[in-house]
Amino acid sequence: MALWRRSSSWLTSCSRAPAGIVGGNEAKVSPEVAPEDAPDRRQEEEGEADEERWSRLLPELLTDIVRRVDAGAERWPPRRDVVACACVCRRWRDAAVSVVRPPLECGRITFPSSLKQPGPRDAPMHCFIRRNKSTSTFYLYLSLTQALTDKGKFLLSARRFRHGAHTEYIISYDSDDLYPGSNSGVGKLRSDFLGTKFIMYDNQKPYDGAKSLKSRSSRRFATKQISPNDSGSNLEVGQVSYRFNFLKSRGPRRMHCSIQCPVDQGSASDPSKETPQSTSSSLSLKNKAPRWHDHLQCWCLNFHGRVTVASVKNFQLVAPAGTSDPWGVGDEETVILQFGKIEDDAFTMDFRYPLSAYQAFAICLTSFGTKLACE
Repeated sequence: MALWRRSSSWLTSCSRAPAGIVGGNEAKVSPEVAPEDAPDRRQEEEGEADEERWSRLLPELLTDIVRRVDAGAERWPPRRDVVACACVCRRWRDAAVSVVRPPLECGRITFPSSLKQPGPRDAPMHCFIRRNKSTSTFYLYLSLTQALTDKGKFLLSARRFRHGAHTEYIISYDSDDLYPGSNSGVGKLRSDFLGTKFIMYDNQKPYDGAKSLKSRSSRRFATKQISPNDSGSNLEVGQVSYRFNFLKSRGPRRMHCSIQCPVDQGSASDPSKETPQSTSSSLSLKNKAPRWHDHLQCWCLNFHGRVTVASVKNFQLVAPAGTSDPWGVGDEETVILQFGKIEDDAFTMDFRYPLSAYQAFAICLTSFGTKLACE
C-alpha cells in the first residue's frame, strides 16, 4: 500500500510537469513540500527571537521605560499601554509589577490583581453596575469621567443561578464566561433560602489567615466549580446579613457586613524589595441610618449627587463608632461603600479603603432580589 501511494503521488506530479519534459524523470528529486504549520512555526520562532531581544535590555533602562509609560497614562483607555508593557515578556512583566503601585497608593486599577486589593484611602473610587434582567447578569465598570455612567472600563461580571432553595452568584473576570467551572472565575456569593444572609467566597487565598472551609456543606456546593486549581476548600472572605422585619415597621433595609480585609504590616520603600505579607482582620460595617423627610414623605440619604432614583436597594455602609479597628475608619461618618440607583438597570458603586473592588461588588450584589422578610 505504501508503494502504491508513492507511485500515485509520483504520477500526479508527472501529470503536472510542464510540457517538453517526458519520461526519464525517475532519477530527478522533487523538493520537499513544507508542512502546513511551517508559517506558524516560523512566526513562533520569530516571536521568541523578538522576546529575547527585548528581554536583554538593561534593568535600569527597562524600569525607566515602564515608569515613563505609567506616568503618561493616568486613566483608561491610555492605561492599556502599561498592560501592554507587562505582556512583552517575563522581565517586562516583573518590571511593570514593581513600578505600578496598588490602588491604595495610586488610586488606579491597572491589572486584574488590583481588583482584590484595597481601594484608595483619600477619595472613593467611582464605578457603576449594569444589570440585564433577562439573563440575570450584572457587569461592573470603572467610571472614566465624572458622569454617572459612560462607556466605562469593564472590571467584573456576575450571573445569578438557582440551586434548589439557595441562590448563587458566580463572579468572573470574563464578561461572557459566566458558568460554574470557568477558568476565569474569581469567586462566588451564596445566599440562604430567604435571601437574608450571604456568604462571600474567594477562589484564591488573598492573604495570610484567610478562612478555609472544609465542611460537608461547603463541599456540597461545588468546590471544584469555584476554583479548578484549588480542590481543597472554599475560602470565606465575608458575610452580609439583613435584619428581619416581621412586624413590617416603617423603615429601609438594615444590613450588617463582616468582611475579612488585609492589615498591612508595613510597606516596602524600595519597589525592588519584597513587600511584607499581610494578615487579615474582620471589618464590621453597617448601613448608615437615613433620616425621614417630612416634606418628601420618604427616607433620605446624602449621596452627593451620585444617586438619582429612590430605591429600597440604595444604601451607604459605615464602620460603627467606638470599634477599635486597624484601618482607622470607625467614625460612622466616613462612607466605605455606597450603592444607588440612577436608571432602571444602572447603579453607581463607590468604594474606598479597606474594601477591594471584588468585595464591594459582591456586597452590592446582595441588594438585588426581593427580600420579603426585610421590607
